[in-house]
Order: sequence, then C-alpha cells, then structure tokens
Amino acid sequence: MMKKAVKLTLTGAMQGIFFKNFMKENAQKFNVTGFVRKLEDGRMEIFIEGDREKVDAMSSICKEGPPHSQIRNVEEKEEKFQGVFSEFKVFSF
Repeated sequence: MMKKAVKLTLTGAMQGIFFKNFMKENAQKFNVTGFVRKLEDGRMEIFIEGDREKVDAMSSICKEGPPHSQIRNVEEKEEKFQGVFSEFKVFSF
C-alpha cells in the first residue's frame, strides 16, 4: 500500500467547533492520521497522512468542508510521509 502525506491550507468562513469535529470524524472514518489547527491569520491548516487512496478521499472532503462552511481557497501541497502520528489530532483554537 502506497503511503502519502498532504498539507491543506483553507481560507474561508469555517466555524471552529463544527469544522474540527467534522475533520476528526472523517479522519477516523478514512483511517488517516495527522492534525487540524487554526492559524493565527484565521486560515485552517490540515495535515493528513496514510494510505494514498484514503488521503485523497479525506483531502476531497476537506475541500468541501462541513455544511455551512464557505471555503474560498484551498492550497494543497504533497509532503514527505512521516508516519509519526498515531491518530488525527485537533489542536484547540
């Protein structure tokens, strides 16, 4: 199974608590690890790693976001697979 890691930076209107719960639930569903955190400038940063197909599926969900979120811009960058995360972490905002 090919491994992959990707970092997404989202710009838009995202309600913190709903957004982070949505990300955690989907990360568990797709069995990927990594984290989500809000950056100082208000953007959301998401790091995902795991099996290539699952990371791609999770990445697509991140770009849509939960209902009521309005994502205006997505920067996606493939990263080096690290394998250091044991779960998907939510860093408090």
